[in-house]
Parts: sequence; C-alpha cells; structure tokens
Amino acid sequence: MAEVSPITKQITKENLDFRSAAIVDFSIEEVEDCLVYDKHGVAVPFQKLYQDKKSIIIFVRNFLCYSCKEYVEDLSKIPLDTLQEGNINLVVIGQSSPQHIEPFCSLTGYPYEIYVDPERCIYQKLGMKTEATFTKSGHSSPHVKSSVFTGQIKSIWRAVTSPAFDFQGNLHQQGGAMIVGPGSIVHFFHCDLNHLDHMPINWLLQLAGVQHTLDFSHRHKIIHV
Repeated sequence: MAEVSPITKQITKENLDFRSAAIVDFSIEEVEDCLVYDKHGVAVPFQKLYQDKKSIIIFVRNFLCYSCKEYVEDLSKIPLDTLQEGNINLVVIGQSSPQHIEPFCSLTGYPYEIYVDPERCIYQKLGMKTEATFTKSGHSSPHVKSSVFTGQIKSIWRAVTSPAFDFQGNLHQQGGAMIVGPGSIVHFFHCDLNHLDHMPINWLLQLAGVQHTLDFSHRHKIIHV
C-alpha cells in the first residue's frame, strides 16, 4: 500500500507555531496530477513543482488584484542566493490563462517559476475560499502599499487597458500558500481569508528553513554621511 500523507489541520496566523510543521486536512496526492500551465501554454503536473526540492508555492487571487500584484512585487525582491541557501523553489500560481503570465511578470519584476491553473482544479481541491471573510481584528499585509480605493482604481485601469480585456481569473477566488516537498511532504498550508491575508514572506522563508530575515519595508532609508 502506498504511503499516505498525514491528515492535519489548517494553520492560521493566530495559531502559527514555528517549531512544528503545519498540518493540513487533505492528502497532497489528491492534487499531484492536476495540470498547471507555463507562459507558453505547456502543461506541467503539479507534482513536478515540488517532487525534487522543497517549494514555497503561492496561490494568488487573480493577476489584476492590486494586493496580489504588490505581494508578488515583494516576492521578486527575494535574492536568488537566499533561495539557493535554503535549497528552495519559489513558485507563484495564478488562475488566469497562460497569455497573462508574461505581462504580469513584466509588471511585478517577478523572475522565478510561475504557472496558471485556469480551471482552478488545485484551488478547489485544496479547499481555498471563494468568498472573503474579515474578522473583528481585521487584516493587514506588510506587503500591500495601496489603500483599497487606490488599489481598486489601479486594478480597473489595468483591466481596461489590457490587450485582452478580462478579469484574469475568478474575482471571488481567494489565494493561499503552502510549503511542500521534496516528495509528498506538506510542511505548511494556509488559505487566505481575504485579499489582505497573505502570509508574511519572512514567515514563509523561516518555515522553509531560511535562517535570516529580509527587509521589505517601503519607507525611504536615511543614509548617514
């Protein structure tokens, strides 16, 4: 009998414990044969993204989402040697068509692996939410610079001026993050509750084994001369 991944529970920011692996309520084998597509439309089995190396996999809402754009802009700031030091792959997955990958990478400066899941097969099987939930304490992301109003205006403008006028994915779909591999070992899993509920990038890097933190502050630095 094939070995089955452990059945575990959802980890949130409130109960996150850096000392233990995250526990998820699905078996990774359920999604390993789902196909994702690269910018050329070439199909790749999901399992290939983490089969040989530990991978941080980020699922974004849609490529027009201003908060996802700004989050991926910060992902692009992770130095290659930081990923190499931890022997980690960094992967972004969207839910648009492949034609939107290249413009999104050009817009965000994102240089690492990126794919799309147009049918939202993986999103659905992993139980990612299709409606936003906000708690009383509210949510904020250290990686989102724009206000809701200005962010939405920017998103609408990008939709209107896009050569292919569409919303580049289901507008109600929420994203998430996971750390998985090598093989069928899930180290961490998080479903975003809303568009600001991204896992802080430094948290993900630490959970994946990176020993130092990166500076994602957007304030102008004072240089003493």
